[in-house]
Amino acid sequence: MPPSPQSGAETTLPSVTAVPGPRLAIRLDWLGIVPFMLFALLFLLLPTAFLMVGAFQDAQGHFTLAKLGLLLQGNVLDAYLISLEVSAASAIVGAIAGFALAWAVVHGGLPAWIRPSLLTFSGVAANFAGVPLAFAFLCTLGRTGLVTLLLQHYAGIDPYSTGFTLLSFHGLVLTYLYFQIPLMVLIVTPALEGLRKEWREASDSLGGTALHYWIHVALPVLAPSVLGASLLLFANAFGAVATAYALTGSSLNIVTILLYAQIRGDVLHDPNLGYALALGMIVITSLSSAGYLWLSARTQRRRS
Repeated sequence: MPPSPQSGAETTLPSVTAVPGPRLAIRLDWLGIVPFMLFALLFLLLPTAFLMVGAFQDAQGHFTLAKLGLLLQGNVLDAYLISLEVSAASAIVGAIAGFALAWAVVHGGLPAWIRPSLLTFSGVAANFAGVPLAFAFLCTLGRTGLVTLLLQHYAGIDPYSTGFTLLSFHGLVLTYLYFQIPLMVLIVTPALEGLRKEWREASDSLGGTALHYWIHVALPVLAPSVLGASLLLFANAFGAVATAYALTGSSLNIVTILLYAQIRGDVLHDPNLGYALALGMIVITSLSSAGYLWLSARTQRRRS
């Protein structure tokens, strides 16, 4: 007689094969960032390493510091100074105007439809640069542009009679503001949304005025975000080349145009000097970006 199940005899259970779960999932998750890593390697890391090596070489490939020494001399130093001035001016004006717009749509009590319209436009305008932007400004504020002709015909004002021209420092700053202001709106809007109504109510209940609220509550909370966004705007303007080149050509000596002339030009052709110029730009933009990341992290800590 075979043993019954109640007899206590040992029964053999079928073996179960373990299914690899978490480890396989983690490996598949890493596959998702492979395209980004390849893109960063091919178009960011390797070119940066190549120009960093080239900045310390001469035309024959020998090690030299002469190219870096040229960064502090003559028109090269002037190009850096003009670029810094253009970037700082556009960043400061863009930060102030963008902050005012963002404040108006978040806490200004404007109609509800204005906010999504402004944010949508800002998302488009912040990425509108290069030759199309330069062409648009020439057609609008050029010597024969639409706005210029309207001002002359209806208001009797000729901007160019005052010395204004798009092919100048002020013209380039004005053009940069087209994408700097929207970028500031996009960056600072989440910070303004983080201001809680309870903070203002608490300030009012304790007898504080609007000035007290701004000095002791709003500004300390918003300062890291605003300063970080301003640094990002500075780096954004400092690295712009297509808009400046299409708008001013070689009439304005900024570092990006000088770099382009050294690498691609027929007369000013010194690729290694161009690599040194690019290395200097990388240092400046890296410092600005590092400041932005540090301030952003500080803002996140305060919110938490």
